Amino acid sequence: MQSTPYTALRLKIIGATLVLSLAPLFTLGYFIHTSFSQAYTEKVERALRIIMEDKRNAIDMFLEASLAQLRTVAESYTLAELSDQDRLTRVLGTLQGNFRAFMDIGVIDEDGNHVAYAGPYKLKGLNYSQEVWFNEVMRRGIHVSDTFLGFRNYPHCIVAVLRREPDKVWALRATVDSDVFTSLVRAVPMGRQAEAFLVNGQGVLQTLSSRHGGVLSTASLRMDGHFGGARLYASSLPNGRTLLTGMTWLQQANWMLVVQEDPAEEMSPLLRTQRQTFFIVLAGAFIVLAGALFTSSRIVARLAQADKEKAAMDAALLQSGKIAAIGKLAAGVAHEVNNPLTLIRESAGWIRDLLSEENKTQIANFDEIDEALVKIDQHVERARTVTHRLLGFARRMEPMQEHIDLNAVLEQTTKFLESEALYRNISIDKHFDRSLPCITTDPAQLQQVFLNLLENAIDAIDRGGKIVISSGHTETEVYASITDSGHGIPRHVQDRIFDPFFTTKKVGEGTGLGLSISYGIIEKLGGRITVASEEGQGATFTVHLPQVAAC
Repeated sequence: MQSTPYTALRLKIIGATLVLSLAPLFTLGYFIHTSFSQAYTEKVERALRIIMEDKRNAIDMFLEASLAQLRTVAESYTLAELSDQDRLTRVLGTLQGNFRAFMDIGVIDEDGNHVAYAGPYKLKGLNYSQEVWFNEVMRRGIHVSDTFLGFRNYPHCIVAVLRREPDKVWALRATVDSDVFTSLVRAVPMGRQAEAFLVNGQGVLQTLSSRHGGVLSTASLRMDGHFGGARLYASSLPNGRTLLTGMTWLQQANWMLVVQEDPAEEMSPLLRTQRQTFFIVLAGAFIVLAGALFTSSRIVARLAQADKEKAAMDAALLQSGKIAAIGKLAAGVAHEVNNPLTLIRESAGWIRDLLSEENKTQIANFDEIDEALVKIDQHVERARTVTHRLLGFARRMEPMQEHIDLNAVLEQTTKFLESEALYRNISIDKHFDRSLPCITTDPAQLQQVFLNLLENAIDAIDRGGKIVISSGHTETEVYASITDSGHGIPRHVQDRIFDPFFTTKKVGEGTGLGLSISYGIIEKLGGRITVASEEGQGATFTVHLPQVAAC
């Protein structure tokens, strides 16, 4: 007889199966089936509510940021200043550099006359006094319009703010392409049969929908007027399947976010569990009927082996699930970034074509504009390289090896964020070791790491602070340090800052993946990242990379 803990279990199984027979087995199977079905149904509905809340918050934050950008411009200039075409064009360029969703910008006086315009269309001189959005902004001070065709004959919406001067009233408005909102509602990954879209109070689509049609089509939805929170209801499709629909109103616009999904897709694990439960119950009944005494030893042996295999499988599935989730999120982010990069490159090419048709001597800043276009192309290409590397995160792409100057990489990365730092009144000091030896590594991935560390430093400071970037070397390695004057990192969380999805930022302001990805990149490059911080005294992140004997 086995001298293991399973010996007692075997005896208990024999006694229980003989005394209680089959009734408890079927009762337990029914209880598991009922409880798991209810719990999983609630889980699916809860997940749909979380998705709706995340998407709604993202769109509200986007609209709030759009209005804040316009309000800042309107308060910074007078009507006379923004009526200057060159100045308005520069303002648009600055806005698009920080907030790429704006297509154009215009100034409208209190009579509805378009007195100044910067953008790709010929709209200057038009009168908007009869337009709904103009009257709304004159009445309320701010307004986000529904998507409409307008003079452009292309779906777009208007965000506008009102400015009052002592002797005049005028409005500043910007145009946002409806495709931007389509991208926002599709940003969170969902199932293959799921989709999300926006409608206004009349049920008119503000974004594309695969089930209900294109922008400005009318969706066939059950509109219940304005309500607080979120609502869910189920409806039947022509093919007999059930469609679960969730609705919630935005706070910044008179739009409703609608998320629809096929619950059968999310319920597939439940169906598999039901089949497995049914099989287990039948197998148990057969074993009981065949004779508990004859099979008890074999059951115990199999149970012991199953426990070992289950423990190993659970550990493997947990690790695989984490890696798959991070890879999927990284790929989604990379694909979303590639779309605006394409628009930026096309816009830069269009500007270059326009400049080629002009007389250089008549444009005061022609050389600066041409140089800026070259830099745009360079940074777009660098960003494409970064997104390519991000896509390779899930595929474990091997890094490239090139001879580089670490100081040059730091200098180039810093320039990319200088405008953001200047906007936040953050100074950047550089203390580079000019005797630094060259190293062999992947410059694109390394630049991605420094860019992430610098962005984190700017976010930690927020406004009015200082960042120090320094480099140096020892006999075996070179290093680069980024020090910020922010709030610092509490000591009890410093051991977790490189964990996936861990973040000290507020909800909605960070994914917790930047430092994790950076840590993995530096490890693949043969280096390491260290952090030193005291709460309230800023933080210093140092990247250490190995030297190469002959570079």
